[in-house]
Parts: sequence; structure tokens; C-alpha cells
Amino acid sequence: MKLNIEPLRRWFGFTRRERRSSFILLVIAFVVLGLRITVPEKNIELQVFSDTIAINENDVMIKQDNQQKAGSTYRKSSYPAGNRKTFAENQKRPLINLNSCDTSHLITLPGIGPVLSLRIIKYRNLLGGYASVDQLREVYGLSPETFDMIKGRISVDTLLLTKISINSVGFKELSRLPYFEKYEVTAILKYRELKGRIVGINDLTDNKLIPVEKALKVRPYLNFE
Repeated sequence: MKLNIEPLRRWFGFTRRERRSSFILLVIAFVVLGLRITVPEKNIELQVFSDTIAINENDVMIKQDNQQKAGSTYRKSSYPAGNRKTFAENQKRPLINLNSCDTSHLITLPGIGPVLSLRIIKYRNLLGGYASVDQLREVYGLSPETFDMIKGRISVDTLLLTKISINSVGFKELSRLPYFEKYEVTAILKYRELKGRIVGINDLTDNKLIPVEKALKVRPYLNFE
């Protein structure tokens, strides 16, 4: 009896194209397997990478440090030297005495122009001189910002103050001082007429002729001899 194997052949059979593809895949598999057997694997130690990374990081840090030092040197050589020079010049610059200067001196100050310089001189003449640098705040039109800019460059010589002899002057002369009100001048002259002589600033405050705050302002301008 002859065995019919045709069904098995059809079951396991391949077409010509399928046989060719299978052969190519088989060859590739053998080649890969042969390479894995014949060529040993090379394991690169992690320490090598770590050392390389550390070296590269050190190079970067050194470069950055050198750049920072270079920038710092540039800044030190460019800016502070000029600042130190300007500071030294300001230190050597003489202070402007408010009681002896003229408008040409005042206009050299920051924020002080011809108009303000003239007002400063006029107010000085009205007072009889500046007893304090802070009195410059009382000049009309001089802003607090301008005063802050110039206060370190001005001074006053109180020996140049023009004083008022309170025991001998009349109404007009005593009224010249801008701190006095007219009724205060009248009260002072009346007190002097009754008492004969004003001994000191306490006579004016104790007898309520002027308030204590005003006494502090006018005291440098009064002569009680």
C-alpha cells in the first residue's frame, strides 16, 4: 500500500520565495551567532568614565575661575580706580563758606543755578549771616534733594555773623531778623522800656515774649551787652 504524503508536503511545504527568505534569515542568524562567539565583549569600566567626567569638570571650573578672575581684575582696574580718584578729589575740594562766598562759588554746587545762588545771598544778608548749614533749607525754592546733595560741600563761619544789640536798637533794626513777628518786637521793646535792660535770652522766654523754639533760632544773632 502506497503512503500518500502529499497533504503533509502541502502542510509543511514552502513556496520557492519562502524557501529563499528562510535561507537568508538562517545565514544571518549564523553570522550573528558566530560574531558573538568569536569577538569578545569589551566592558568599559565606569571608573574610566567617572575619571574622564571629573577631569572635564575640573577643566571647566578652572576656565570659569580664570574668567571670573579676569573679569574681577578688569572691574578693579576700570571702576574703583576712578571712584577713588573722584573721592580723593572731593576730599581735597575746599568747603564753600556760606557767609563769605558769592554767587560764582554757589553755582558750582549741584542743583544751584543763578537764581538760587542769588536767593541764598539775599537770605544771608537778611539774616546777618548763616548760623547753621541747616538754615539753607529755609531758602525759597531750594528742595530737600538739592540740600542733601550740597550739605557736605558747604560750611558756615559764625564769627562772620552780624549781631543785633537788643538793648539799644529800635523797632526797624530788630524787625530785620526774619524770625521775629512784629508783635514780638513790640513786646520786647516794651519789656526793655519797663525793665531797663534785657540780660539774656532767658528774659525773653521766661516772660513769654518769644517761645523757646524761636529763642534757639534768634540767640546767635542777639548781643545782650
